[in-house]
Amino acid sequence: MPILFWIIAATLFDSVVALVGVFSLWIKDRILKDLLFALVAFSAGALLSGALLHLMAESIESKVLSVNTVFVLVLAGFSVFFMMEKFLYWRHCHNGVCEVHPYTYLILFGDAAHNFIDGLVIAASFIVDVKFGMITTLMIISHEVPQELGDFAVLVYGGLSRKRALLYNFISQLTCVTGGLIGYAASSASSTFSIYLLPLAAGGFIYISASDLIPELHREADIKKSILAFFFFATGVVFMLGAKLVFEH
Repeated sequence: MPILFWIIAATLFDSVVALVGVFSLWIKDRILKDLLFALVAFSAGALLSGALLHLMAESIESKVLSVNTVFVLVLAGFSVFFMMEKFLYWRHCHNGVCEVHPYTYLILFGDAAHNFIDGLVIAASFIVDVKFGMITTLMIISHEVPQELGDFAVLVYGGLSRKRALLYNFISQLTCVTGGLIGYAASSASSTFSIYLLPLAAGGFIYISASDLIPELHREADIKKSILAFFFFATGVVFMLGAKLVFEH
């Protein structure tokens, strides 16, 4: 199938994740809180290991970039995501409370920018290799699920009805498709575009895991839940390692 088909399908699938909040309507608060905690831990492990084992490794193995250039771009990606969080008040809300976002529309604006970048990353990864694109899409979705559940809760808390919260969240998520199309067009114009984008994305994923997701896990003082958090974190790492071994084989 054409690469463009895979990119559109993957970004649309990622966009549908925004509707995951509908399931929270029938889940008890205690169960939802435990589910979010497990998803956050899994996402932290998957994003961190995915950035190191897949995105950075692919950049180095391509031989297009030197090792030093790859690490510089990783630092640049880390810094860009840091600035986005500071200046756009973009924050991942996983427990239904978002201290940084004072208004619901600011959440939607920040998520739209984030989803657009996700689309660029998905496009670049599929251009490198279809199987690699599948792995990257899974990485992104593993991070999106807890974020979208949290965002949905915040939008409702901020005054939107549940239907409007689902609709606006979905529209915000559709910028992923736009990012995918622009990423495909840019990669078609320059064959090395995708290789430069991968370490930038790796830096962003490392930032999300280290500064947003893992601190959420540290808020839990209970020893049993801390052990459970590490278990799901390790599960995310093993999942990405297994995916790398399977696809390379």
